[in-house]
Amino acid sequence: MTLRVLEDPARLAAAAAREFAARAARAIRERGRFAVALAGGSTPRAAYELLARDYADGVDWGRVHFFFGDERPVPPDHADSNHRMAREALLSRVPAGSVHRMRGELAPEEAARRYEEELRSFFAGEEVPRFDLILLGLGEDGHTASLFPHTRALGETERLVVANPVERLGTVRITLTPPVINAARAVVFLVAGGGKADALREVLEGSADPRQYPAKLIRPGDGEPLWLVDRAAAASLGKGPGRTGGWRESS
Repeated sequence: MTLRVLEDPARLAAAAAREFAARAARAIRERGRFAVALAGGSTPRAAYELLARDYADGVDWGRVHFFFGDERPVPPDHADSNHRMAREALLSRVPAGSVHRMRGELAPEEAARRYEEELRSFFAGEEVPRFDLILLGLGEDGHTASLFPHTRALGETERLVVANPVERLGTVRITLTPPVINAARAVVFLVAGGGKADALREVLEGSADPRQYPAKLIRPGDGEPLWLVDRAAAASLGKGPGRTGGWRESS
């Protein structure tokens, strides 16, 4: 794993936007399109807003195909919808090639089934879809996408998308599964804030069961995940028993 520590959330968002634009250019040059799965949350939102503002002419948006890593069981105009956030911050401001949203207004199982069908259609010929980039966050409990601790989605090996019951939250989330995320050409985590420091230390340096810290399950087959974190989130790194996670720091 590669870790890049940025001074604050603003610099983190700028680094994420640059990474997005660079990977989009490379994918379009090599394969004619860029397929990206977006993350929800305030840190990704800041990066999306920068993309819309500073990269409006710097990305071939007509060749960008947007997907989502997870979604809440709400309509697309609901305040909690990841799609609504992405639409407001980015999707409504650029001429995207296509936007593939998870249909949170449907029953979760049906929404997951339909999204899996959509992925298989878009990535026809690939046994497991290979996104060019998947953006992820990290929760204070170690979850990523909607892969929450001790939930059944963590052990999924066949399905691409599942409805994942999260008893602690009293809800069901729609999420990509670990095999899909790990098949991506690139995975970039965006982590900001001191509240994430302990979880980040455990994921990168700890030895806890991945079922307790699901972000530890993300090990892409090609290349290494990139962690973009701010100084506050990185505050606890190096204070544990050692770097058992095998990460290296990049400037």
